[in-house]
Amino acid sequence: MQTRSLTRMIGAAFALALASPFAAIAHPADFVLSCENGRSYPIRARAVTVDGDLVTGYLYTGRHRGAHIRLVPMGAGYRYITRGVWVDGRRGDAELDFGKHHPLACTVTHG
Repeated sequence: MQTRSLTRMIGAAFALALASPFAAIAHPADFVLSCENGRSYPIRARAVTVDGDLVTGYLYTGRHRGAHIRLVPMGAGYRYITRGVWVDGRRGDAELDFGKHHPLACTVTHG
């Protein structure tokens, strides 16, 4: 149940990042990660539960095609993973990790 509300918060945070020109034009996003480095990373949903929770999707970190991410169940909070990148969080607060020593604090909005 906490995962549902957390996923909803991620969605809400991704919408905030849609204000950036890259996110709005390049990839219509269902969610947006707005991070402390000043960049916004859109996420396009591929599969969503009946309650609106993200299960799988595509994370766009550059101009190329998105990386396929999937939800990994956690006890508290959530984790979305792809090769070399993962997003950990709880509700609207998230941390985007590009490796073990490169975490970025982010907020999540719904698109």
